[in-house]
Amino acid sequence: MRPTQASFPATRLRRVRQSPSIRKMVSENVITVNDLIWPVFVRSGEKIEEPIPSMPGVMRRSVDKVVEAAREAADLGIPAICIFPYTSIEERTTDCVGAWNPENHANRAIRAVKTAVPEIVIMTDVALDTYNINGHDGFVENGKIINDLTSEALVKMALAQADAGSDIIGPSDMMDGRIGAIRSALENSKHQDVMILSYAAKYASGFYGPFRDAVGASDALTGDKKTYQMDPANSDEAIRLVERDLTEGADMVMVKPGMPYLDICRRVKDTFGAPTFAYQVSGEYAMITAASQNGWIEHDKVMMESLMAFKRAGCDGILTYFAPAVARFLNNL
Repeated sequence: MRPTQASFPATRLRRVRQSPSIRKMVSENVITVNDLIWPVFVRSGEKIEEPIPSMPGVMRRSVDKVVEAAREAADLGIPAICIFPYTSIEERTTDCVGAWNPENHANRAIRAVKTAVPEIVIMTDVALDTYNINGHDGFVENGKIINDLTSEALVKMALAQADAGSDIIGPSDMMDGRIGAIRSALENSKHQDVMILSYAAKYASGFYGPFRDAVGASDALTGDKKTYQMDPANSDEAIRLVERDLTEGADMVMVKPGMPYLDICRRVKDTFGAPTFAYQVSGEYAMITAASQNGWIEHDKVMMESLMAFKRAGCDGILTYFAPAVARFLNNL
């Protein structure tokens, strides 16, 4: 039971808000660069930084430019980047064989970054959507997403990324049983130190639109992803999914999207105490950026406030496209 406190005027809660120094002393949550993972997009070519119109300030980069981004992140103190590949329609197939090609954009970027910036932690995405002609995270047969066959492909994709040097495998596909299958394959392939950050509670959200532009999936996607991503109306189901993935070998878990699902972040952290992350997704980034560009909100103030919401909800870290801007803000650069 919560202890009682003295009534007014003995208790004046404004006393602890009266100056910046006092407010810092009693602050319950703090954001540091150690909380950040920076998602970056890799594409074919050389010396390319291609703006993404629906994500102002975010680029698709060729491998050499991803290496430069990784060096920028390390110099700013950001501990990790997450690599997502952009593939054109011409590069996509129904068998998704490019997903586990050792020479695909993502795997080449992993090796290049590990060579040039070995201190940076590399996270990678495991899902078929960026290689699938249908734009789905799994194989499609007669309009249905095939779970078990997809999981087999995801294992091959994860192993190719681990072989390339990925430190953290991020299965974002939401197939049943894929965490256990990937964990077993990593153990049997002498990749026992490779971590799994599971997209355990990933919702069928409307906030992903700009991301699909970024990876080339917008024009490819047929139908929707509601048969494998979560119903936004559900909360208890998220707890069941997180529990399942932890028991199958996930080291860390993620809630996606972030801000619309802060209640899920809080429940996950309180229930399991496991390392819990949130993804501040492309739609969240685009809304804040667009509103600030129109002068409707203060960019840095809202950017930092949005990240504080994740920390207050119990998150240990955040994947955010704002990561470099946040690091510069914190470092007064």
